[in-house]
Amino acid sequence: MEDVGQRKILSALSHGAIFFSSTIVSIGIPIAILLISHDAVVKANARESLNFHINLYIYGIIFGLLIFVFIGIPLLFLLLAVSWIMPIIAIIQVLSDSNVPYRYPFIFRLA
Repeated sequence: MEDVGQRKILSALSHGAIFFSSTIVSIGIPIAILLISHDAVVKANARESLNFHINLYIYGIIFGLLIFVFIGIPLLFLLLAVSWIMPIIAIIQVLSDSNVPYRYPFIFRLA
């Protein structure tokens, strides 16, 4: 088991990776943490963050296609808000209780 400080930093970094970039870098950070870390809680947080990022990309593509029906624009703004608010909640939760991995609501878990 890793020390609590390192667990908090790596878990928060995996959830906060979306703030660094909206490209593949935001997926690369949780993958790197998943491969490097040996702590089960950190791995669970990295896996959950990876699932959240993949879900955002899938929803973004679907909502982008719905622009042609004029419902896509409000949905894209909603997705933008969710992509900022949910990781902030995850980081706060991980920093307050580092022994329990955070689980995003309403996402499909792929990894």
